[in-house]
Amino acid sequence: MKAAIFDVDGTLLTGRRSSEALFARHLLAVGAIGARQALAAGWFTLVNGPRYGRHVFRKNKAYLSGLELGEVAVVARRFVERELATLIDRRLLQRMDEHRRAGEIVLLLTGTPDFLAGPLAGQVGADGWLGARYALSGRRFAAAAPTFHPLGDGKVVAAAELCARHGASLDDAAAYADSIDDLALLARVARPVAVRPDRRLSGEALARGWEIIDQAGADDADRASGRTRTA
Repeated sequence: MKAAIFDVDGTLLTGRRSSEALFARHLLAVGAIGARQALAAGWFTLVNGPRYGRHVFRKNKAYLSGLELGEVAVVARRFVERELATLIDRRLLQRMDEHRRAGEIVLLLTGTPDFLAGPLAGQVGADGWLGARYALSGRRFAAAAPTFHPLGDGKVVAAAELCARHGASLDDAAAYADSIDDLALLARVARPVAVRPDRRLSGEALARGWEIIDQAGADDADRASGRTRTA
């Protein structure tokens, strides 16, 4: 069994703003988060900046602190159905169909939270998925870093585990991603594809002869489908 692994932000979803950032803005707009969460997030950044460096904002999940897991999951599912589903790149859906016709399984692997990754996997009919898992205190989110966060070399380990869970291997897998942070994963698989890559990943992809799905193609696809891309 072969697998095709798809990143979410900037890959499956068009636009450079993260799905989690869009969800956080939605929570703020509907009044689900407020001053308590803002203070917790600010404190997390101050205390953990030296530890996490440039990744501190990715690790900062204190904006959810005190919210109940089940309630967030309900809001997240509706948000995916009404908002994130409109950002799915049609060309990536076509690629998924091509992999399925070739007898391959489709997997999502993302640093976005599992309460968003799960509904997105359902939207595209993925065979499996892994997203970040956040720290809880009972049934409520804690002002802490994720307990599981696929990122960098850790994403390679997560990808191997996800493939193995579904009877596949990274040795002959395909992977689609947009960021230099995904370089380790792309370099590990048999069929790497850079999707609207950032500058550094674009350079690596060109140097290594990898397939590139470029930005111009995304704009053309969006115009053809009548959609407008987000910035």
